[in-house]
Amino acid sequence: MGKLVHCAAAVALAIGSGAVLAQASKYPSRTVRMIVGFSPGGATDIIARYLGPPLTESLGQSMVVENRPGASSQIAGDLVAKSPPDGHVLMMTTQTLMTSAMIERKTYPDIMKDYSHVALTATSDLILAVNPSLPVRSVKELIALARARPGELNYASGGIGTTLHLGGELLKTMAKVNIVHVPYKGPGAAVIAVLSGEAAFYFGSGPTVAPHVNTGKLRALATTGVKRSKGFPHLPTVSETVPGHESTQWFGFLAPAGTPRDIIARVHAAIVAAVAKPKVTEQLAAVGSEPVANSPAEFAAFITAEIAKWGRVVKSGVPLE
Repeated sequence: MGKLVHCAAAVALAIGSGAVLAQASKYPSRTVRMIVGFSPGGATDIIARYLGPPLTESLGQSMVVENRPGASSQIAGDLVAKSPPDGHVLMMTTQTLMTSAMIERKTYPDIMKDYSHVALTATSDLILAVNPSLPVRSVKELIALARARPGELNYASGGIGTTLHLGGELLKTMAKVNIVHVPYKGPGAAVIAVLSGEAAFYFGSGPTVAPHVNTGKLRALATTGVKRSKGFPHLPTVSETVPGHESTQWFGFLAPAGTPRDIIARVHAAIVAAVAKPKVTEQLAAVGSEPVANSPAEFAAFITAEIAKWGRVVKSGVPLE
């Protein structure tokens, strides 16, 4: 009897494995949805749309960008985590999915447990930009103005726990200034607030800020990387004035946990091919972003390191407003 049970289990396992392989070999069998947790116009949305056409070409099926903004990308994250693990629903995410959960002490979705990691796609330094009416032309002058007018200067972000929010909190803590955080429903809305003068300044990604800096509608003061940005080499870093200040945004692909490895490999290969295309590389460079396309294992290790890094920042006391 034991042998029969064992044989039955072996047959079931073989059938199950065969079904997975068959599923993977047919992937994709329909349109692939790329879920973005922010409204149109933000960096994640812009980069997702750069990648959509070459991914469509590589996969042989349409890759459609679908915006599901709200709750600092947790609404989109929940949708993807609960989707069938067949590779037809993917998420283009940033560290916001991770940090917003830390700040609001939520356990779901868990960026390590609830997803299959596909690839880190690109990184981008943030740009500290101000409304041109603000009488400052450097980080030093911004800090001096904030100290002269404590509690009066506000900065916009795309929501609580976003990289844009944490960049401002780092400046607040490290420069010892009293500035006020104003969260908006996505980076697109946040940059509009700075353009209109409703907010004084903004830590924004290159894709969101660069077009407005180029037309003079925003004034860029600095970038937030460890060293000067290749895309904006003329700008100093914030750390040149506030040593130790560093905040880099990253963009990567996730799939629901349990997605077959063959499907992950297929998507990963398509991403590698997409970011290697000269047009995509040029598009990313124009907005201060650099292509990465590392392996699924490297992406998972990268996120683990990011959890440790930003966990220390959050524990130091980031306000929930």
